[in-house]
Amino acid sequence: MTTPFLAHDIEFEEGRRTIAYQDRGGVWTIGVGHTGPEVHEGLIWTDAQINDVLARDIAKACAGLDRVAPWWRTLDGVRQDVVVQMTFQMGPGWTRKFPKACRAMIASDWQTAHDEMLNSDWARVDSPSRAKRMADQMLTGERSWG
Repeated sequence: MTTPFLAHDIEFEEGRRTIAYQDRGGVWTIGVGHTGPEVHEGLIWTDAQINDVLARDIAKACAGLDRVAPWWRTLDGVRQDVVVQMTFQMGPGWTRKFPKACRAMIASDWQTAHDEMLNSDWARVDSPSRAKRMADQMLTGERSWG
């Protein structure tokens, strides 16, 4: 059971854009971090479209986790949110890149999970601030912001 804050927190991390743009990797993106073959230059979405697609993208991330890491459902809500946010950003395959962190999460070893999340290119290079917030939430079980 994720928390009611999940969509808000993803939007905090991803931002919200009504006009398609190319991300750092050159991928066309719109809404709250949404990518796909339907996203192209000049595309404009309403807030209602963004909210609808965000809900579907979150459901897709959860379904992906259910396939590759069903243990995520045993975590408390805040930690589930962290795992879904990592999936939202990196896809469900992130679990293969963080085996020690995942084993620690399964064992409720929050310190090791935290440390292993930060011992990664994700934390050092790709998204340092975001990774720190996610790792801190994994450690404490509390949201990092209001």
